Amino acid sequence: MKRVRWSAHALQNLADREIEREQADRTLAAPEFVVAGQAGRKVFMRRYLDRSLHQEMLMRMIVEETTDEIVVVTLYK
Repeated sequence: MKRVRWSAHALQNLADREIEREQADRTLAAPEFVVAGQAGRKVFMRRYLDRSLHQEMLMRMIVEETTDEIVVVTLYK
């Protein structure tokens, strides 16, 4: 797997949106769906059980992929 770099915005979203880093890493490593986003970006999606809400949620992660790395731009549930 390519080197992963998290933007400051994405890291802040982990905290602000109460997203577990483990779930985000799983989405990045094994998305259920990948669709084209804007400006050449990709949207990685995966369903997961949110422990704080006690329900299944869909995580969306916006990434930019280069030859050397994957940059996590933002994420939300």
